[in-house]
Amino acid sequence: MTVPALLPTPLASPVASSYARLAEVYAGLRVDEIAPGERLPRGAGWVGADDLAAGGPPLDAFLAWDDAQVLRDYGAQARPDVVATFGLHRYAWPACLLVTVPWFLHRRVPRIPVHDVSFQRVLGRMAVRVEEFACLPGDPAATLPGARVVADEEALRAEVRDSLAEHFAPVLDGFAPRMRRGRRALWGMATDDIVEGLWYVAELLGEEPRAMTELELLLPGSPRTHKPYAGGAGFRELPGSEGPDGAPRTTRDRAACCFFYTLRPEDTCLTCPRTCDAERVSRLAATA
Repeated sequence: MTVPALLPTPLASPVASSYARLAEVYAGLRVDEIAPGERLPRGAGWVGADDLAAGGPPLDAFLAWDDAQVLRDYGAQARPDVVATFGLHRYAWPACLLVTVPWFLHRRVPRIPVHDVSFQRVLGRMAVRVEEFACLPGDPAATLPGARVVADEEALRAEVRDSLAEHFAPVLDGFAPRMRRGRRALWGMATDDIVEGLWYVAELLGEEPRAMTELELLLPGSPRTHKPYAGGAGFRELPGSEGPDGAPRTTRDRAACCFFYTLRPEDTCLTCPRTCDAERVSRLAATA
């Protein structure tokens, strides 16, 4: 009896496997893909990235959640610009992963304009419609609709930077009037969330060293900073903070401040420039 040859299963989506792997290691975010022509979710806690970019009542409602959360958890009223800073970070950190995780795991870079992304912060969910993506020669996904093949790894890194810049330029415009910050500080926040989001997820994946190498190439920083990003990955060894293998742990200094110190001056972020290296070592030792 002749057994028919098994045909390879066609790729349903260029990014589905990346988002599935993300969900496996990080329970705080689930990404739902929306088919072309279908509407992204709205209402019931969902907000479109284009609504945040517009800067109107939907953004006010989005930031009201941060305002209430700060008052509830810290017993203090935050300044409006601090509330807006918290809200931007809480959107930007997961939104960056929509691009950086497929790039890191499968060398595919989706384009995600603001009209193709929606966010449900309470449930930790994002919805995205991917109609165009970049990939390398030889990628099986290169035959899919919307694929754009680029020459090499550096060209693919440029696609990552361009995709994220396309998404965040209008989002930052929407938040800017509420944040009292200049353009460099706003892009500094985006830079930090690109780096620290993938850095965190890569540690969960067991691939932290590779992620740091990749991020240094993606955002090398001064004097070769890629506009509009502010600074670079900027990883450095933290002397006196040796891990289980005896090697110094890695740290970085954020390009922009999240303003958490305005609520708790004694409790700055681990990568905040206000946090000295001795304090970082102490906290890492306590965690270990």
